Amino acid sequence: MLDRTDDEISRLTQELAERAGRPAEDAYAMPAEYYTSAAFLDHETDNVLRRDWLCVGHVGELRNNGDYFTSELLDEQLLVVRDQEGVVRVLSNVCRHRGNRVAEGSGNARKFICAYHTWTYDTTGALKAAPMMKKQSRFDQSKCGLPEFASEIWKGWIFVNLDGNATPLAPRLDGLSEVIRNYHQEDRFLVFMEEDIWACNWKALFENFMEGYHLSATHLTTLHPITPTRLCKKMVSGEGWTGYHAFYNPDYPPRGPFHPDLTEEEKNNSPMYGIFPNLMVGMGTDFTLFMIIRPDGPDRVRIRWGVTGQKDEPTSGATKGYVDLCRAFNAEDKEKLEILQKALKTRGYPGGPLAPDAFEGTIWDFIQYMGRKLGADAMSVNTGK
Repeated sequence: MLDRTDDEISRLTQELAERAGRPAEDAYAMPAEYYTSAAFLDHETDNVLRRDWLCVGHVGELRNNGDYFTSELLDEQLLVVRDQEGVVRVLSNVCRHRGNRVAEGSGNARKFICAYHTWTYDTTGALKAAPMMKKQSRFDQSKCGLPEFASEIWKGWIFVNLDGNATPLAPRLDGLSEVIRNYHQEDRFLVFMEEDIWACNWKALFENFMEGYHLSATHLTTLHPITPTRLCKKMVSGEGWTGYHAFYNPDYPPRGPFHPDLTEEEKNNSPMYGIFPNLMVGMGTDFTLFMIIRPDGPDRVRIRWGVTGQKDEPTSGATKGYVDLCRAFNAEDKEKLEILQKALKTRGYPGGPLAPDAFEGTIWDFIQYMGRKLGADAMSVNTGK
């Protein structure tokens, strides 16, 4: 007999499978419980987030050999480092002795020393020193290095797969790579990075970022003058991503400088795309905004958000102006999403019809992605039932 938690998961996976299987013209949002259930978040964590590629940061945070930053992802302590040979690695930030953290914060180091018992590791994760351990007959220094997680770099963003079994990321994004090719994201410099916490579900934030339906209503004075809702156009999306083009109001000043490879159409829109399940990108012709998200309970999401630009000028007036714009519309989104999360505590919201493809087709793509991972058929595969 199913307990309440199992029943909750079963009910939501069945609902997800049913809605993901509908034709696009009959697309519906998911019910309130999908965004508020702690049990369903645990299910997502085990069967989506830990199994797929998650973005953790940007290579601009690791410009020099020995640069590192630490992060916590789904209760895993991570040490992201560029080793002395220039290779970017995602290591476990847990000492192999008694399990304390090896590094804190960010910086540059040639070695990492656990402050608990001074076990010492190099930037590849190899154990280099373990005081007073040589007389222990079962101690094998070569087998006590920091484990390394599977990782990939795509267009400057660093991705990790915690369970190590995901298929390669880059081939899933071939279609997206072609869409954004002329913007040359891989050549843009990281000029700003910040962390924040919003009181909403992680999926609600992903969906909000990826739909243009709210641009004119929520962002009347910030984004509507630049990218009004009426000019949005859906991309043809792929297995690992979804997106739309936010076309610029022709009355708005040109958003240069333009890369010489950009076509006239590309000079007049920002590709807005999400890489499932936790990276969202707004790629302007001048700057790129990105958000890396991870759940912190069903009602909170931790965010690492940053800006890349064509010039390595973090203190320029242009950079400051763009960051200020991002802060303004982020504050507007945060306000709406935190109200939304409170409203979703209701038991009476079954999910409403989605707007046409140009405006909310991206949400439909995300529901289909989650359906592939968590719908009834996927659940039977994941659990062996």
